[in-house]
Amino acid sequence: MVAITHRVIETNGIRMRIAEAGQGPLVLLCHGFPEGWYSWRHQITALAAAGFRAVAPDMRGYGGTEAPEAIDAYTLLHLVGDMVGVLDALGSETAVIAGHDWGAPVAWHAALLRPDRFRAVIGLSVPFRPRGQARPTTVMPRTADAVFYQLYFQEPGVAEAELQADVRATLRDTLLRLSGDVPPVPGSDGFSLVPLQGGLQARMGRHADMPLPAWLTDADIDHYAGEFTLAGFRGGLNWYRNIDRNWELLRPFAGTRVQVPALYVAGDRDLVVSFPGAQRMIAGLKDWVPRLRETIMLPGCGHWTQQERPQAVNDAMLGFLRSL
Repeated sequence: MVAITHRVIETNGIRMRIAEAGQGPLVLLCHGFPEGWYSWRHQITALAAAGFRAVAPDMRGYGGTEAPEAIDAYTLLHLVGDMVGVLDALGSETAVIAGHDWGAPVAWHAALLRPDRFRAVIGLSVPFRPRGQARPTTVMPRTADAVFYQLYFQEPGVAEAELQADVRATLRDTLLRLSGDVPPVPGSDGFSLVPLQGGLQARMGRHADMPLPAWLTDADIDHYAGEFTLAGFRGGLNWYRNIDRNWELLRPFAGTRVQVPALYVAGDRDLVVSFPGAQRMIAGLKDWVPRLRETIMLPGCGHWTQQERPQAVNDAMLGFLRSL
């Protein structure tokens, strides 16, 4: 059994906790919201056993990594800079970078902005999305009585209070709700719209009595709950509060393509693939990522790609890595 070890490194002006295992070519694993290094637990051991050095940080604002107070300290440029700093701290010139959920835009943009350091990229769930013409929050879905969850997250303190009211229940509900194991409610869009009356709490508890699927255990939920009880949700939510700022900062790179070898993997029941424009983006991904090797859609899989389908994701990643 491969042992995962932990330590704290200095990167880009912050202290970052990393989980690591194995020796060989470096693979850097970036998690999303609300997760941590632990979401890559199955991949860390598989990569190490296959002759790679796998490193999964708690990203900026999460777990055992520092969480700067300023909201504007969570831009994509900060997050990509953190990953460059990880390579420097580890003494590695290059790495393959992989990302899931919010970690996917970090990975895609690391490959876009620093192809000299990130020689290949693997995106899970979220495809590369080129910079649009409009400020992102101005085109997010909203109705008279509900708004897109990323809009709901914009006001500091509001979502934090709701998510932290019962941390374990929040994480259990979120992990189940976005998985491929919970059938969509007819007439509902699942997670993406938040009612203005009742907010996030109005949707909690629907799956409180649902047995856990095979890929998720009480111990897994306990781990996440312990991390978010200590670190809170503010750091992770601050990533969303920089969506418009990212759009401004990335203006010089509008129209730039990701030029390194790439792999994209998602579940066919992932809510992200049903977001407005997502299917068109996935179908045309090679226009923006010309060295895309493969797009893999996992049947019956929801949002938590590498946790719901660890063997399939491991096989896809290792096949891609060995082909480089």
